[in-house]
Amino acid sequence: MIQVNLLRQHRDDYRARLQKRGWGDDQLQLLDDALAFDDTRKTRQTEMDAELATQKQLSKQIGRLMKEGKRDEAESVKQQVAAAKVKSQALRDEWQTATDELEAVLLQIPNVPHHSVPAGTTEADNEVFQDWPHALPEMDSTAKPHWELAKTHRLFDLELGVKITGSGFPVYRGQGARLERALINFFLDEAAAAGYEEVMPPLLVNAASARATGQLPDKEGQMYHAVADDFYLIPTAEVPLTNIYRDEIIDADRLPLKLTGHTPCFRREAGSYGKDVRGLNRVHQFNKVEIVQIAHPEKSYAVLDEMLEHVKGLLKKLELPYRILRLCGGDLGFTSALTYDFEVYSAAQRRWLEVSSVSNFETFQTNRLKLRYRDGKTKALAHSLNGSALALARIVAALLENNQTAAGIRLPKVLHPYTGFALITPAE
Repeated sequence: MIQVNLLRQHRDDYRARLQKRGWGDDQLQLLDDALAFDDTRKTRQTEMDAELATQKQLSKQIGRLMKEGKRDEAESVKQQVAAAKVKSQALRDEWQTATDELEAVLLQIPNVPHHSVPAGTTEADNEVFQDWPHALPEMDSTAKPHWELAKTHRLFDLELGVKITGSGFPVYRGQGARLERALINFFLDEAAAAGYEEVMPPLLVNAASARATGQLPDKEGQMYHAVADDFYLIPTAEVPLTNIYRDEIIDADRLPLKLTGHTPCFRREAGSYGKDVRGLNRVHQFNKVEIVQIAHPEKSYAVLDEMLEHVKGLLKKLELPYRILRLCGGDLGFTSALTYDFEVYSAAQRRWLEVSSVSNFETFQTNRLKLRYRDGKTKALAHSLNGSALALARIVAALLENNQTAAGIRLPKVLHPYTGFALITPAE
């Protein structure tokens, strides 16, 4: 959630940067609405403070008058105190209304894009931040997409997932299940080597946790909601990991805090039909290893660069062609100030597949989380960052498609100790 005091200081700059998200005049009006509600809230607070001071003075008069035996005058002052209390309650009600209205407006305003974010409304406006420097792999017409390889090699079964649950819930089997587990362990080991503490969090969170990281209000309807208990299935490990530090004040010398965790991720997002969403290209449940950092504001963009290098290192070890996109304002997530997407190239599908997003949220999440750091006598909001390192479904798709041979599917050497085999062979 944006900070009202910063909005007041940088209103015109915020308007210009939100226009990068494609915001028009009607949406930008929310900024002025927020300032108006904040003005009302502050005015009522000042009036309440004045009324409280008046009540204290009148109460002192009552005591003095009673001691002096002036009961009639004391009773008159008591009536003034009673009237002041009624007025104070009315002011408090107005203050609460303005506070609630301010929060309701702020919840509708996304994070303000970083100055480096390009303007644009769709993914077509994203910038290639770092392109693949070599020739992309080419495969002949006999190359199969991963959903066909899954059948011939008995790796995962989407039809069985429909039987058990519904569309978009794959069932991994045999060497496919081993590959999935191997990738999870590889990613976790790499994160641990980079100094991240491994956490195994709950897969369901309460509404306060989902709201704190920006998943609620759920404008796009992506969250699975367990209504009876008012819990939400997590769309990413970012939610429980970041909430570990909700309502905490952290000593500055402990920063950055680095967490990693593997979880299944659950997303209701309904994809369109066609080849772009076939197989593992878009599913409702997938495994992902997440990295999260809580950083000092002055160092968070250096931390973001460090996280980019970490993800690049994973893809290099997996021998997958990749490129990095800097997302435009219109494709930026609601909570993000700056996001880089990693895409790997699928030779069989002849297209790029998104496998990671690495983002700096600056103070947007930490303001909701009330997550601050202490530096001497100074207390201020920390910055939060997160990244996929990595999302497995499309990584598996690219590995299968790019490494298919007549003998079987060759796995990169880095995975051999994790899988126990170097080649995925066709099922008998």
